[in-house]
Amino acid sequence: MNPFTLLGKTILITGASSGIGRSTAIHCSKMGATVIATGRNEVRLKEVLAEMNGAEHQVICADITNESEIISLVNSIVSIDGVVLCAGINDRSLFKQINQDKIDKMYHINIMAPILLLKEIFKKKKITSGASIVFISSISSFYATISNALYASSKGAINSLIRVLALEYASKKIRVNGIMPGMVRTDMINAYGLSEEQMGDVVKSYPLGRLGEPVDVANGVIYLLSDASCWVTGTNIVIDGGITLR
Repeated sequence: MNPFTLLGKTILITGASSGIGRSTAIHCSKMGATVIATGRNEVRLKEVLAEMNGAEHQVICADITNESEIISLVNSIVSIDGVVLCAGINDRSLFKQINQDKIDKMYHINIMAPILLLKEIFKKKKITSGASIVFISSISSFYATISNALYASSKGAINSLIRVLALEYASKKIRVNGIMPGMVRTDMINAYGLSEEQMGDVVKSYPLGRLGEPVDVANGVIYLLSDASCWVTGTNIVIDGGITLR
């Protein structure tokens, strides 16, 4: 018996061309899932496909900030048992440097895009009863750091959305949860503009002595997608190497 298996489940993963989304796609395939990986970079999506176990997976190049591409993506799906919403951006602007363009870009990608994608999935009845939806949120939503107002507030909105959707779709046995990672070694770290010495200090601040790797988050996602978490909904799991204990 393995309650963490994803065998027989079809999972849609956004932002699958890099970072946490890439790792999640690869490791979901290793747990038996059929993966539909989507992102904006077709070349990198094909590289992800080459690393996945099994032959039934799909890659669909789509920009989920574009409503017509959302509709096309959802129309190409037959039925899914899970959705992992990994696509997102960061912006390390100080509050006084924020402008309307930065606000629009951050909220469009981090909030509006997943909302519109899920709305279309529900509208077209593409998701099965008993399915699991997982958002990638962040400890930034409650663990304040300087120059992180836009990103933190976008993830705070996601946290609220998780709880509301969990209630609205509980009657259909659809679970909605999130993962709140600490700092993970992905391309997004480059937005911090830290020197090697500064990065070393950041690593030392983590009680477990290292930054996260994408697979650390992917493993949490697999738990929430699997039947092992069948009585878990409306919650956010912190995976942060202990940094929020400080």
